[in-house]
Amino acid sequence: MMYERQQQQPQQQQMRLNISRRSTTTTENNRSAMEEEKKLEIVDLSGLSLESLPNHTLNLATICKLDLSNNNLQSIPESLTARLLNMVVLDVRSNQLKSLPNSIGCLSKLRVLNISGNLIEFLPKTIENCRSLEELNANFNKLRQLPDTIGFELINLKKLSVNSNKLYFLPRSTSHLTALQVLDARLNCLGSLPEDLENLVNLEILNVSQNFQYLETLPYSIGLLLSLVELDVSYNKIKSLPYSIGCLKKLQKLSVEGNPLISPPYDVVGQGLHIVKEYLCQKMNAGHKTPTTKKSWVGKLVKYATFNNGNMRSNGHREEREGFIMPEYRSIDGLASPRYMGMFSPRRLFSPRNYFTK
Repeated sequence: MMYERQQQQPQQQQMRLNISRRSTTTTENNRSAMEEEKKLEIVDLSGLSLESLPNHTLNLATICKLDLSNNNLQSIPESLTARLLNMVVLDVRSNQLKSLPNSIGCLSKLRVLNISGNLIEFLPKTIENCRSLEELNANFNKLRQLPDTIGFELINLKKLSVNSNKLYFLPRSTSHLTALQVLDARLNCLGSLPEDLENLVNLEILNVSQNFQYLETLPYSIGLLLSLVELDVSYNKIKSLPYSIGCLKKLQKLSVEGNPLISPPYDVVGQGLHIVKEYLCQKMNAGHKTPTTKKSWVGKLVKYATFNNGNMRSNGHREEREGFIMPEYRSIDGLASPRYMGMFSPRRLFSPRNYFTK
């Protein structure tokens, strides 16, 4: 049902408020829940040049989607967000916001938050309470950092877009966003990426391009992102790609232009992704056959049967090490089962704690 309400703003300006009832279908098992959902409303206040929010007589608890985009809002009242208890989608893109209210943490049902195109310098720590959040778009702001523990709390986040900001790093907790499918952090000032990227078992798209003179290296763990389909590291200062990238079996797109690459050389890059992956795999294999004083973490994985068929006992069964049972691992192309990916962190392999028995 669509209808219009007319209300005079303080400047005697006409404003249109569009409200629609959310339509749903009911079933026997969830009839009561659906009946409640029928009462929820979608409110559209976009593109009205609002400088402040009008005082409507709406029941804020019935709103499931609020569109405040393309206005001139400089702030959102704490009291407003605190009462949006059933909010699922909040769109405040293209305003003049410098911060978000701390009461944003009250939106426990929020799934989509779009704050792009504002002047926001930091996110309130309370955003971690939005544990239903699946998509966060904070592009084109002035963010210098994200909350340190954001990755520990937003366990349902599938898309994180923070491009065109002033981020110097991503918090280490980012590697705990196990549901994440898309990470877009281009056009920032990133000097490095978190080491434990292998925990991002569902990540399909990673874009860290155009960090220009800041990003010089990529972590080896990037080669353990087994779901990765697209990787864009173009226009940085990267001289060498991690050899582990050659193991990304699902990778279909790799963008490396605009880097002073030495390994692989550009004559190899020009031959296509397949040749690049072969080159990196050969380099990695050659690396663990060459004796060195300090073994690489990949070499250590080989030693403990991650990249080969494992050590066999005389009875033909695969050897089991204390605290580390080697299942039916595949060859180097397959790397390892996501179930054990957390065990392959370089930091863990080189930890003083003895995870493997000799």
